[in-house]
Amino acid sequence: MTGTDTRDLAALRPRLPSPLQEAADERFERHGVRLLLKRDDLIHPELVGNKWRKLAPNLATAGGRTVVTFGGAYSNHLRAAAAAGRLLGLPTVGVVRGQELAGLPLNPSLARCAADGMRLHFVDRSTYRRKTEPETLAALLRAVDAEDAVVVPEGGSNPQAVRGCRALGEELGEHADVAAIACGTGGTLAGLAAGLPPGRRAVGIPVLKGGFLEGDIRRLQERAFGGPRGAWSLEDRFHHGGYARTTPGLDAFAEDFERRHDLPVERVYVAKMLYALLALTEEGAFPRGTTLAAVVTGRPFP
Repeated sequence: MTGTDTRDLAALRPRLPSPLQEAADERFERHGVRLLLKRDDLIHPELVGNKWRKLAPNLATAGGRTVVTFGGAYSNHLRAAAAAGRLLGLPTVGVVRGQELAGLPLNPSLARCAADGMRLHFVDRSTYRRKTEPETLAALLRAVDAEDAVVVPEGGSNPQAVRGCRALGEELGEHADVAAIACGTGGTLAGLAAGLPPGRRAVGIPVLKGGFLEGDIRRLQERAFGGPRGAWSLEDRFHHGGYARTTPGLDAFAEDFERRHDLPVERVYVAKMLYALLALTEEGAFPRGTTLAAVVTGRPFP
């Protein structure tokens, strides 16, 4: 394939709009709250959930060029980018945080990336932190022999991705009063909030510690839309120790939710979001009569 356009992306056959399913759950119902699941995990078997929404607008402009992107050793984003590259015939390079990993056997996540044709380039953590600085980025692109590459940021969050995620809010439309989503880099929340109709709001559940996301989301909306869009807020209390960290309580909750709703619950993002929604409901954060839509952004990695 010599180029990539929207017709090529359509050949990936995404399931859009993603299904919206009722989740009857007495723990919410006793507080007068109705729970819906927005099944973005069913959009595509390999570009799961918000990864399709964020990657598709970036890949549509690739024109056959190499795609360079960034992530940690267990990055869902890297796996999705590698799969998209294989499916579309685009060369991909993943810049991976952690030079110490270079000489070790690949973990299952990175092994999947490599199997899909992604070249992996490991860098030390100091360099990784500076990856958006022009000089550091230029040096990285030279190191992987891809100076004319399409560069997609960590997590895929850039103005194109944010505009792509606006469709998520538009799909939800009037179906829910509050739409909730787990947040890593904030791009999906920025687009989701922009797409919701007036009178609806979005709630983001950060899965990392730090409290830095609010400013990042405001900047993403500024770059994507020229200013703030939609009503949104963050609930920072539910990271359970940080990215990819868990607790016995979170694991027990996720296992119980799986049994109740026959839904495999991904632990890094989705479990923390669902846990937060139940806690907030029990705290009275949502008035009786509220319809909540929980966006299921992924499924467990084998």
